[in-house]
Amino acid sequence: MKLKTTLLLSFLLIVLASCSKDKVDSASTEIDNESEEMYFPSITDNKWETTTIDQLNWNDTEIENLYSYLEANETKGFIVLKNGRIVMEKYFNGHNANAKWTWFSAGKSLTATIAGIAQEEGLLNIDDKTSDYLGMNWSSLSTEKENLITIKHHMTMTSGLTDHVGDYTAWVCTLPNCLDYTSDAGTRWAYHQGAFILLQDIISQSTGVGFQNYGKTKLEDVIGMEGNWTKALGLNIYNSNTRTMARFGLLALNKGTWDGNALISENYFNDMISTSQELNKSYGYLWWLNGKQSYMGTTSQEVIASNLIPNAPSDLFAALGANDQKIYVVPSKNLVVVRSGETAGETQLGLSSFDNELWAKLNAVIN
Repeated sequence: MKLKTTLLLSFLLIVLASCSKDKVDSASTEIDNESEEMYFPSITDNKWETTTIDQLNWNDTEIENLYSYLEANETKGFIVLKNGRIVMEKYFNGHNANAKWTWFSAGKSLTATIAGIAQEEGLLNIDDKTSDYLGMNWSSLSTEKENLITIKHHMTMTSGLTDHVGDYTAWVCTLPNCLDYTSDAGTRWAYHQGAFILLQDIISQSTGVGFQNYGKTKLEDVIGMEGNWTKALGLNIYNSNTRTMARFGLLALNKGTWDGNALISENYFNDMISTSQELNKSYGYLWWLNGKQSYMGTTSQEVIASNLIPNAPSDLFAALGANDQKIYVVPSKNLVVVRSGETAGETQLGLSSFDNELWAKLNAVIN
């Protein structure tokens, strides 16, 4: 009887030890996934490391619900990166991995990054007057008012130029007679396409090689982006496959550094994704910011007392474009999420109820 009791106790100790080891192994897996070294895909081939939902301990029962939602809402390409590795990559509605799609205004965030590279190289300074690069009388403003406008005002949508909402031709026009005065620079926030186009002209002037060539050499080729700028709707619009959008998101996740190669300074990057002025707290240098007290839309002067995307992590920042082009970056979770496609119910050029609904679906998988 004593021997049986001893054997039973020994067996129970072995079982408990095994269970304890399983719990430790599981916990270690979670810790390893969170602290996993950042990965950067090759720039010479199409190889890209992956990780799985199971390895990350995410909820795979909600994946089909997420995909069904994306497909029903006219999505073309969708990618989720964790620590640089692909967790989800899915194409819908006739799209595929090689097909290009337009970024629309998500290309503004790419432009702001290119401007940062030019500043890093000493070719421009965003605190300089616009007229230092475009010459006097680039607008219809008086010399006094024109000299108030700096490159930074173009990047923060605070030029004070009349935004011509409802008149698209005037909105994208960069001729002096289209660039008229509404308020002093820095005193009014208004989404202004013409002022943005002029930023690209400033980069062309300062680099001497043209905006597109400079961006390709200094950024796109360095991180393996496969895209091109085309003239459409009066704008320079960037087009690429979905993985190229993810590459740019990964560069942003790493504060402008790609696999140890710093393309821009960390100080510039931090300024770029911080509130750039107090008028629209959810806007940096051509990047949209979550987690702020309020935001303004692209076609209205109304200040809305809310986070940009309440369901999303508060530290999220994003490159957003018309028809719901999305490059979300979430530093706290080492995530990049990309969505390209047709409009999913957009109301204001990149701002949409789709953002909040999509993040509700994502949270069901990730959390």
